[in-house]
Amino acid sequence: MSTTLDYRNKIILAPMVRIGTLPMRLLALEYGADLVYTPEIVDKKMIVSERQFDEKTGIISYLDNKNSVAFTTHPIEKSKLIFQIGTADPDLALQAALKVKQDVAGIDVNCGCPKKFSIQGGMGAALLSNPDKLKAILINLVQNCGLPVTCKIRMLSTKEKTIEICKMIESTGVKAIAIHCRSFFTRYFQLRTRDERPKDPGHWDIFNDIVENIKSIPIIANGDVFQRSDIIRLKELSNVSSIMIARAAEDNVSIFRQEGTLPLEDVVISYIKKALEVGNSWPNTKYALMQMYALHSKEPKYKLLVHSKSYEELCKIYGLETFFEKANLTGRLAKIGKNLIKFDGSNKLENNKRNHTEYQSEVENIKIKKAKMSDEKNDQYSTTNINNI
Repeated sequence: MSTTLDYRNKIILAPMVRIGTLPMRLLALEYGADLVYTPEIVDKKMIVSERQFDEKTGIISYLDNKNSVAFTTHPIEKSKLIFQIGTADPDLALQAALKVKQDVAGIDVNCGCPKKFSIQGGMGAALLSNPDKLKAILINLVQNCGLPVTCKIRMLSTKEKTIEICKMIESTGVKAIAIHCRSFFTRYFQLRTRDERPKDPGHWDIFNDIVENIKSIPIIANGDVFQRSDIIRLKELSNVSSIMIARAAEDNVSIFRQEGTLPLEDVVISYIKKALEVGNSWPNTKYALMQMYALHSKEPKYKLLVHSKSYEELCKIYGLETFFEKANLTGRLAKIGKNLIKFDGSNKLENNKRNHTEYQSEVENIKIKKAKMSDEKNDQYSTTNINNI
């Protein structure tokens, strides 16, 4: 039985690869986001990861078998954190969900990513062309992971096909469906229509049709929300339950503030401080900052940012030398491989009480449960055949 999580009337940070890491999520929550999604993390990467907990800082890190950080979180975000899985396999999806379930509030399956790495692996938008597999993944998670399960998709080639797959998803017992209002049509789907890119206008009209047909669960609208007024306008036009924001949050995450967005530099400085506090990796921090300046590339500090090669150089640009020294002296920045994560002074991470053995036990119990259900089904089938002779 899953825990309760309300997806209605929420303003949500969308899952964004390389953007939605810990500092961005924490900042979004501070500015007023109701829920935050992790970037898509592939099931196999999580399954082989080891959970590490730093008692001094509270940082929880999942290190993969290459000793790089697969996922980092903090208990402060747990009740509002949705973990998005990239998957093409029901059992692997469940194993990944069970691995991380103690640190998140819900599980989401990525069925909308059009990127090559997802499609080639049968994940993301590829699942929209394989509804039977998608259904099996969602049912397995809903019945066995113990957390609320959702699904993020994008439009199909027609309104009718979009509604049809939404009804199928609804039937699996998920708690909400997030829908991106652009389509993904390629030769993978054997269609001639070109892909719709972010520069193309989104189809807000699809949301009203979906809401009219999907009654039992909330619909979360995603696409072309660039300012606070768009939130109100989209809800009035479509009657969707909640709004998910991606690009606008990437540009300026203070869009979640009811009082209005803050100046870009104020947000940049807050992000840098947050990144230092949680020991976010330098390459990821610089990447996120570069995206924030995508519409402001003529700003003088942007050019300095482009050439910066370390946190120390970055902090000099924004007058944060004292903040950097404090973070450095308290042991907040320490290297593991190519990543920087938050440590205590000894630079050691302690395992949390829930160990790998407990996780394996949970996986085995579910396998036994499935085996029994399969045996019962076979027995019923045999009895039916005998009675029909």
